[in-house]
Amino acid sequence: MHLQPGSTHVSPSPEPTVPTQRDDPAGVILVPEYFHQADMTHLTIMIADMLCRLTAHNDQIPLTSANLTRFHSRAPPQISVYDYLRRIVKYTSLERACLLVILIYIDRVCERVKTFTISSLTVHRFIIASVTLAAKAVCDSYCTNSHYAKVGGLSTQELNTLEVEFLGLIEWRVAVEGSVMQRYYVNLVRQHSRFEVAETVHHPSRVHNDNDVMNIDSQDLHGSQAPNEGSPMTEHDYEEGLRDQWIPMGE
Repeated sequence: MHLQPGSTHVSPSPEPTVPTQRDDPAGVILVPEYFHQADMTHLTIMIADMLCRLTAHNDQIPLTSANLTRFHSRAPPQISVYDYLRRIVKYTSLERACLLVILIYIDRVCERVKTFTISSLTVHRFIIASVTLAAKAVCDSYCTNSHYAKVGGLSTQELNTLEVEFLGLIEWRVAVEGSVMQRYYVNLVRQHSRFEVAETVHHPSRVHNDNDVMNIDSQDLHGSQAPNEGSPMTEHDYEEGLRDQWIPMGE
């Protein structure tokens, strides 16, 4: 995470960084060397943390008519970034690559639009628009826009509008190479105080289970246990989940 040249907002770009200081080396959670092997819960936590740091920094930038975009809400949605990401992962069977591409798209948009920022008013809409495009660009199969919209708390028409706006901002550069995703993944791990890329020789004493992971952050990381990846979901579970958790993004 660094300040972009000539801009006041922070970017998640994988430039060379000094590894985050681990306050408790014994509590570090080891993650695989390659992003496609990473645990989905771990990856969701790291990306949510990065986005929260971006929003905390960019929320200090005054909002004016010059930097107002279609992605802005009138007020921050009443759902945390982590819970929003976890909801999308659960109900769209999102792949790891699509999560990482969110960060890459942030940099690509900010390269062209210096006034654009990921803030508490834009982050949710940016996330759902990003994963909608990323799934189409890097995955063999993906959901319909109406499904992504329902999961994301938007109308299909609004998501369609965001998608068109997003494509213009990014100049249709939606494809991402695996090597680029890997660089972002490594940098993401380096900048999180509780995760570290596993060495060739593993140290079992340093590996924590998922129950430890679910308690490592603030209140945003509390809640129901994330489902196991690939676990079957009945239509009843799906409908009940949407009915209980659906939160409109607002005007």
